[in-house]
Amino acid sequence: MQLAGTVTPSSTLIVVALEQEARHFVVEHPVLVTGVGKVRAAVAVARLLASGPAPAQIVNVGTAGGLRGGVEGTHEICRVVQHDFDHEGVLAVTGRSDGPPVDLPVRAEPGLVLATGDRFVAGGEERARVARVADLVDMEGYAVAAAARAAGVPVRLVKHVSDTADEEAARTWVEGVDACARLLAEWVHEHLPADRDQKR
Repeated sequence: MQLAGTVTPSSTLIVVALEQEARHFVVEHPVLVTGVGKVRAAVAVARLLASGPAPAQIVNVGTAGGLRGGVEGTHEICRVVQHDFDHEGVLAVTGRSDGPPVDLPVRAEPGLVLATGDRFVAGGEERARVARVADLVDMEGYAVAAAARAAGVPVRLVKHVSDTADEEAARTWVEGVDACARLLAEWVHEHLPADRDQKR
């Protein structure tokens, strides 16, 4: 976990998984780098929220694999699910609703559905299975949303399509992450107003 900037009650906290996704940010917002995967993301956000003042909102920005033809560019997420968690099975065994989908308000329509899981989706039957329930796939979004919701902090998820989650996904992500980071930085600059408390 790495935090740049200071979180205040009026802050917009930007959360990313990797430094590469935030390398072009020129913003007056605190930025939290969590590391890859649901556990690291959830722990980093929960730890930050437990250690000091909560921000006004959390915005998770990052890259995601596209699961539907024609889905390109940067999108706000309206619903996030876990593709590697058996919610229905756990409900049947325990009677508790753990890990249900999280619906999010979006400021720009149409919002897309994101599936989060700790497995890197790169084609095959897994991609086909996830594509039945989501438009995009990532490895942190659900965890960030769940940790923010548990703390009562408003949260938004914004994802840029970096690849098509196929057999070439890893190579495509490595080759394209810098260009994706520039586009994410443009989105942040355009859509998130400056945090007055972070001005020098």
